[in-house]
Amino acid sequence: MLNTAQMSKLTQGLGSKSEKMRTLAKAGYSRGDIARFLGTSYQFVRNVLVREEGRTSAAMADATNVPSDLGTPSPNRVRLGAAGQITIPEVIRTTLGINEGDTLIATVEDEEIRLMTIPAAVRKAQAIVRRYVPEGVSLVDELLEDRRREVERERQE
Repeated sequence: MLNTAQMSKLTQGLGSKSEKMRTLAKAGYSRGDIARFLGTSYQFVRNVLVREEGRTSAAMADATNVPSDLGTPSPNRVRLGAAGQITIPEVIRTTLGINEGDTLIATVEDEEIRLMTIPAAVRKAQAIVRRYVPEGVSLVDELLEDRRREVERERQE
């Protein structure tokens, strides 16, 4: 079922049908859904997106030294480069607010590679610790009190 409200929101203010097609494709909509939403033929959508994928594939091949004849990546697929690097699609980088040079945490869970931003990893760690701290207890206050007792013991020695 088409989410026409979301599709309209994504394409609001875009001038051409081609721009709208590229935007909707990057958001994960199928060619058929895009054609139905825009009231155009599937073939027209396909032609626009295949041209776009060709440009994206060539740019990715240049960036990762991967031959462009190995296939065309879709917006949410990544290809492992010769040195083990991947390029995270722009739509994902924008959504997460990550930029070139940012550090990510990589883990393997359930045979999946998971990437987390540092703030997300901190929130996850805080949630784990929070489960073991009784309500109303301040770990900061307890730490400060422990330090004060330690200083007092050192003075007495």
